[in-house]
Amino acid sequence: MEANFFRQIAGLNTTGNLQLTVSQVAEGRITVSVLLQNEACGDKAKTMIPPLILKGTAEEMDGAFFDKISSPLQAASGLMVNMEAFMKQLDEAKKHSAMEKEKTDKEKKVADEKERKYREAMKKVEELEKAGKYREAWVKVPEPGAFPEHTDELRKRKSELSAKFSPNLFDASAEPRANLFGDKPEPEPEPEDSEDWEDDSNSLEQEHNESW
Repeated sequence: MEANFFRQIAGLNTTGNLQLTVSQVAEGRITVSVLLQNEACGDKAKTMIPPLILKGTAEEMDGAFFDKISSPLQAASGLMVNMEAFMKQLDEAKKHSAMEKEKTDKEKKVADEKERKYREAMKKVEELEKAGKYREAWVKVPEPGAFPEHTDELRKRKSELSAKFSPNLFDASAEPRANLFGDKPEPEPEPEDSEDWEDDSNSLEQEHNESW
């Protein structure tokens, strides 16, 4: 084996631990198992990468060992590095997914609570309306600013209730006061008889002349 063996190992530029197992299987022949492990890779799929097995004489190994292992080891190294990056991205995606889910759940909980309060308020309005308490029901109608998504419905509800208790100042069908209270109009005084007045005047004048 060449004296620069370890320099060539370093020149492979692989990531992880390179494990070499050398076994002599027959006279003059050896088997070399080469396995690259990357403990930083959290993907269990890395265990499916098998070791690279080389068989040959010592002379064959000296001449072609690095040519045979360079490409496979670099491919395996790159695969595990990619797997490691993939797992990190996957974990990050899971975290963001959990955060988004938590955010969505929180927003839904707030929205559900707000909707519950709205329904309770409108139920109270309906109860007061059925009891004929229109003004109180009008007061209990929530302000549109508190529930913007129900603005049109709230304004319509207020208008409906307002029409039930607000007097109509421009009602032209009001009856006259006499009719409202059942009074009868007083009869106009008849004019005095002018002829009777003249007869009484003549009688008084005659009595005066006789006295003289």
